[in-house]
Amino acid sequence: MFSQELEKISWEETGESIYAKTEADVRRALVKEQLSIDDFMALISPAAEPYLETMAQLSQKYTLKRFGKTISLFVPLYLSNSCRNHCVYCGFHASNPMKRIVLTEEEIINEYKAIKKLAPFENLLLVTGENPSAAGVSYIAKALDLAKPYFSNLKIEVMPLKSEEYAELTQHGLNGVICFQETYNKTRYNVYHPGGMKSDFEWRVNGFDRMGQAEVHSIGLGVLVGLEDWRTDMAMMAHHLRYLQKQYWKTKYSVNFPRMRAAENGGFQPNILASDREMAQLTFAFRIFDHDVDISYSTRENATFRNNMATLGVTTMSAESKTEPGGYFSYPKTLEQFHVCDERTAKEMERDLKRLGREAVWKDWDYFN
Repeated sequence: MFSQELEKISWEETGESIYAKTEADVRRALVKEQLSIDDFMALISPAAEPYLETMAQLSQKYTLKRFGKTISLFVPLYLSNSCRNHCVYCGFHASNPMKRIVLTEEEIINEYKAIKKLAPFENLLLVTGENPSAAGVSYIAKALDLAKPYFSNLKIEVMPLKSEEYAELTQHGLNGVICFQETYNKTRYNVYHPGGMKSDFEWRVNGFDRMGQAEVHSIGLGVLVGLEDWRTDMAMMAHHLRYLQKQYWKTKYSVNFPRMRAAENGGFQPNILASDREMAQLTFAFRIFDHDVDISYSTRENATFRNNMATLGVTTMSAESKTEPGGYFSYPKTLEQFHVCDERTAKEMERDLKRLGREAVWKDWDYFN
């Protein structure tokens, strides 16, 4: 399990190593075809900032070679905001006095129909709060069953499950799982996750192993930029990615690193801010580090920045996202989990991508049974 591997990697020493990198370390990394994690650490270090243009060119080169001029578009659907967790940054946290919604089967189908009217989406991400009594495995399985007539590529972002539960869901059409570790800083993890299921660091970080054991086709890793030092967190996620690729080599992987915004539960302010240039540097570094990994940008980022990155390394984007349960049809005015910064319609995104010389891909043709 990765938690055992993580015990061998010091958070403090990793951070010190990143900030000690020199321009010579960066130059060595940039001429390599296959990078080590140490090389990746050089590319996300402050020492790499003068090499941003070179990194952009390399990132674009590797992206075009592997993915062509395409951007895969997906749409998230929040099925519930019922949650037992007490994450200090989330609008859905358990102590927030808000109306809790769990979509009924009829409401779920209405959402699917409403989404299909927006654009020819085939890539659907189903999202729930973490409350198994309200939206457990059987509920998720039913939502997947109901989705199959409308969508061909089904992923979930829900509470971490047992391996056999992931395997069960693959029998209902599940193709991928996205899970945010949020931060790999175990010492401070519970500062942000003081209660609920999510407070168990090991259960969450080992969830990716359980996905691999269940032979889930696609696994997405995620860190929230804003909790802890983002460079150190990204180095840890790179360690995690390499571990998973070695252990579960048949699986396809993606990385997600959205910047936090203030939640509606009182305005949690991020501890660490990352500039657009730093986000670009991180994106380029990941592409140079791993030519095959899917790099995903959510609508937390604004339209201009997403347009710029669409030609330089990003390969997947969410579109026309609603971050409240039933936001497409049933409950369009409920509390969002986070504010969407890119408010373009899916068709507007497709138009903008075409202007950039990129093709919007609505279906993941890599899917197989």
